[in-house]
Amino acid sequence: GAGRPGDAGQNVVIQAAKSVLRETKNVCAGTCGGIMVTISGHPFDTLKVRLQTQPVHNPIYSSLLDCFRKTISGEGFRGLYKGVASPLLGQMGFRACLFTSVVKSKEFLEARHELTTPDYFLAGAFSGCIVSLLEGPIDFYKSQMQVQALRGDSATKLTMYQTARETIRVNGIRGPFQGLSATFLRNTPAYCIYFGLFEYNKNNVANWYDCKVTDLSAATLVAIGCFSGWCYWGFNYPSDVIKSTMQSDNIDPAKRKYKTLVQTARLIYKETGVKGFYRGFTPCMMRGGPANGLMLMTVDKVRNFIEGLDP
Repeated sequence: GAGRPGDAGQNVVIQAAKSVLRETKNVCAGTCGGIMVTISGHPFDTLKVRLQTQPVHNPIYSSLLDCFRKTISGEGFRGLYKGVASPLLGQMGFRACLFTSVVKSKEFLEARHELTTPDYFLAGAFSGCIVSLLEGPIDFYKSQMQVQALRGDSATKLTMYQTARETIRVNGIRGPFQGLSATFLRNTPAYCIYFGLFEYNKNNVANWYDCKVTDLSAATLVAIGCFSGWCYWGFNYPSDVIKSTMQSDNIDPAKRKYKTLVQTARLIYKETGVKGFYRGFTPCMMRGGPANGLMLMTVDKVRNFIEGLDP
């Protein structure tokens, strides 16, 4: 016979609770991973951006060590965390969106056929394209704050709130999206490589140890994530230099030196040659491996923990 109405209502509640838990899982895991990567990697990111965007003909820093010393002596330890408010506050939305979009992309592909190795890379590319709209403004404000030490004008006195307000005043809603084309150029192939390699190597290592992917140790996940992070930056670093250069330029369009993606790339090459696309590469790689390894491990472990709570 037909089930009781009470049973049907209870099933609806249970299914709704499971659905909420699935979405909460990605939000919580992504947020925890984002906080981890920001805290562990931001000092290296500050040095990277300053080396990338310093004047070509009259550089302020002669090396990575010189940049570190001058940052500490001029601004103290807090100088290494200049602009951290933007990525830290943006992590909940950005990382939640990033890891949710990866999961949804895989689900979309899996609904059509059994997932293959290329699908992991394709899902990463989809997510990179989607999150560029959120990561672009976060990186823009971070870059604006990080390069204040390179400027000699009143901009050095602006807080994050003042910078955001001035950006909107000058350019309206388009202001935070300065350098968005370069963000797309970097993120789409970068996240394709990043998530594709991470999923591919997780499955291979799990097969090697004859265990489930969820049983891999934290150290193993950090190592796999570290390799993915290095590949993310190693293959896409020139596009990141273009992005940082455009985002750290003047917020007033009339005063900008770097106006378009192609023009920026040409100017960088004209002024410094190929090596100009690798300024700040060392601190980036020092950060890119360990920080991303810790983040991906954190996301996986938090997600597995929450899945264990599934009603």
